Amino acid sequence: MSIELPFADRAWVTTSSSLDCTVETVICIPSFRRPKHLRLTLESLAAQRTARRFAVVVVENDAGRCESAPVAAEFLNSGRLHGICIVEPRQGNCRAINAAFETALENFPRAQNFLMIDDDEVASPDWLERMVRAAETSGAAIIGGPVWPNFDDKHKGGLKRHPAFAPAYHASGPVPVIYGCGNCLIRRAVFERLGQPAFDLRFNFLGGGDHDFFARARRAGFRFYWIVEAAISETVPQSRTSLGWIVRRGLRIGAINYHIESKAARTVWSRAAVKAKMFGLVPFSLFRFARIVLREHQAVIAMHPMVVAVGSALAVLGIEPQPYAASKIAS
Repeated sequence: MSIELPFADRAWVTTSSSLDCTVETVICIPSFRRPKHLRLTLESLAAQRTARRFAVVVVENDAGRCESAPVAAEFLNSGRLHGICIVEPRQGNCRAINAAFETALENFPRAQNFLMIDDDEVASPDWLERMVRAAETSGAAIIGGPVWPNFDDKHKGGLKRHPAFAPAYHASGPVPVIYGCGNCLIRRAVFERLGQPAFDLRFNFLGGGDHDFFARARRAGFRFYWIVEAAISETVPQSRTSLGWIVRRGLRIGAINYHIESKAARTVWSRAAVKAKMFGLVPFSLFRFARIVLREHQAVIAMHPMVVAVGSALAVLGIEPQPYAASKIAS
């Protein structure tokens, strides 16, 4: 079955034979070199406890190896899931996510709910039902839920409280904003207001396109809601619990914070004020380090604000990580 894609250089891989383009809910899954994890993700979606009809859009973002597409095709061809799998040949975090949302918006014109889950995550059985129900009852345009880490190294359980892994909120209800798209629902009206591409390509290899997107949605007046019960678990390999990785993550968050604030600054003076603020955060972070270490008794958690502040200052100087560049992503 041929699918009309919004961009000619995106290749159609497969679609389920009984594709229903009238569904109101679509789940988007960008994937890059994690076929085993993607299988677990799709298994969890096939096992959702809901009477709602939904489709999936899987985006293979590695046209060279193309390891994820066969896994997605297996689920679609067998009828366990319904939807589309495409290849986005231009690599990068924002490229893959934009491809997923744009394909979903184009091919499911009646859909109002667009959810996203990463290819290293597993949805709880009632995840979809709770997310959509929260959107319906709260009236919020953007719904978020917790992503709980599942550490391969069971000795690293204490890191669950680290800001790199801990959910932003711990109670259901209206929230000012959400920060990540690994567990979110976005209503069609948000995409229509903010336009395409949804995720700014300036964040393609740095990350943070989701943070920027939600910041713009907040400025546009959209409301946010958090649903604790709509939980997702994320596989965290040992490589992502090392001190080096945690430090690089903090530096990246700092760089993202700088770019988002700098982007929102409209004048020369306001941009200069943002730069001054980034440098000013470094000495202030030392005070925060001392306060947090007394409470948490873990230096690796207490040092996070300090690393983030340093990352912001380095970004002002043009020094920042690029974790989503293909050459730097581990398979």
